[in-house]
Amino acid sequence: MIKIDYPIIVEGKYDKIRLSGFIDAVIIETDGFCIFSDLEKRAFIRYLARTKGIIIMTDSDAAGFRIRNFIRNIASDGKIINVYIPDVFGKERRKNEPSKEGKLGVEGLSEEIISEALKKAGVMSSSGEKTPVSSHIVTTSDLYEDGLTGCKDSKEKKYRLLKKLGLPSRLSNSQLLKLINTFMTYDGYKSAVREINGN
Repeated sequence: MIKIDYPIIVEGKYDKIRLSGFIDAVIIETDGFCIFSDLEKRAFIRYLARTKGIIIMTDSDAAGFRIRNFIRNIASDGKIINVYIPDVFGKERRKNEPSKEGKLGVEGLSEEIISEALKKAGVMSSSGEKTPVSSHIVTTSDLYEDGLTGCKDSKEKKYRLLKKLGLPSRLSNSQLLKLINTFMTYDGYKSAVREINGN
């Protein structure tokens, strides 16, 4: 079992069941979009964020990002750790058809993929310790200089980098920078950029 000190917020009961199989943590479901109208649960999540800190781990589709952003807004005065799962296409076993975007949710991912997402968020390393942060950080200027923003083909380059790093395609530039500076060194980032450019 992986011990996580922060409560983890997920979308539904099947996500909670999936994580409970190998993660020792408090896991709270939003019941999908019900979080928008559930004042009691919203107050509880805000309380946890302010007093202990929370992890948000929603699906990588549009609905997941909408729920994630809602929670970030209602708990903005607390500590929030975003764990982003990569875009993995397929269908959960319990469903007859894939989701609208064809992506697997938290419930359909392997322990390895979820553990790697936790590491990238700085929650744990392979030894269970906090991942060290590099002193030389990647900035918005680096993204621009490397053609990931402000260029004709930046969207495609950014998509290739996100895919290479196993991150969801919906990440904003600020979210990308925060993650890169959590789980990669500056040199590691530059190396990944060279690879996606074929150098």
